[in-house]
Amino acid sequence: MCLNDEIIIFDKDNNTQNWYVVNDTVMGGISTSAVKINDKGNLIFSGKVSTENNGGFSMTRMPIAIGLNKQHSKIVLKVKGDGKQYQLRLKSNESQRYSYVQVFRTNTQEQEITLPLTGFYPTFRGRKLNFGNFSDNQIEEVAILIGNKKDEDFSLEIIKIAIQ
Repeated sequence: MCLNDEIIIFDKDNNTQNWYVVNDTVMGGISTSAVKINDKGNLIFSGKVSTENNGGFSMTRMPIAIGLNKQHSKIVLKVKGDGKQYQLRLKSNESQRYSYVQVFRTNTQEQEITLPLTGFYPTFRGRKLNFGNFSDNQIEEVAILIGNKKDEDFSLEIIKIAIQ
């Protein structure tokens, strides 16, 4: 999975991971979403976010075991979006209750988005926690969440996720 110390989390040649969805239905909401691999080998995360019943988010997540070294400083996303805002979420330990989050906005073109690892801040249920940003040497879960506090359809095509 490494090329010039790049770690590929997802791309068309590495797309058999077990992505699964978690919607606000876990707390009574009614949002819906799905993930699928399209004919290009890219991951499509799409659905409908509803704020009814105190809901308002959809997420896809994937357990993974990645060891980082000092040269790894950023996550690079190649996506084609819908003009909406999403969160990339990391967990350094699969059992931790909080995530490290960084927000990114898509447009309707294919785009490359660079997110510095040190820019991921800790949150739990939408609230920022009062301790340091991501600084661990491992990642055990990667997730993408949409939750913009409004009812909306969404579709995000994920072409590549890599750590550089």
